[in-house]
Amino acid sequence: MFLDGLDETDKKIVELLISNARTSYSDIGQRVNLSRVAVSARVQALEQRGIIEGYTAVINPQRIGGAVSCYFEIEIKPESLGAAERILADCGSITQVYRVTGSSRLHVHAVVSNNDELQKLTEQTVDKLPGLVNCSCNMIISRIKDIKGLRL
Repeated sequence: MFLDGLDETDKKIVELLISNARTSYSDIGQRVNLSRVAVSARVQALEQRGIIEGYTAVINPQRIGGAVSCYFEIEIKPESLGAAERILADCGSITQVYRVTGSSRLHVHAVVSNNDELQKLTEQTVDKLPGLVNCSCNMIISRIKDIKGLRL
């Protein structure tokens, strides 16, 4: 199991927060038979250990007028990977950068306001990456399933 290092109470707290990060500590406490203060202490410990990295609102870019969500598969020469990763990580339109197995080496997600901004991102950032060998871009046309975070 993904959470083998946690006791059953911490696992349940994490499951509840994954389900809805806005659940109050009082509500969580009722479900795991702890006080609000005890739940707060456990959540703080999970945060300090880096198990819980943060909380966020998940925005569906397809519900925002004109927004374009896409994935780049980028092949970079091995000696240029670090520099390319830093450039991509610093770009505001890019939401995720993953080093992956296979020939592409980098899997990158971006959200831009329209096709013109996608073209600008491609020409001014992606096409100019050091060590670029090959790149493909796939636009997302519909979201069928999109799970955020770890599911237990």
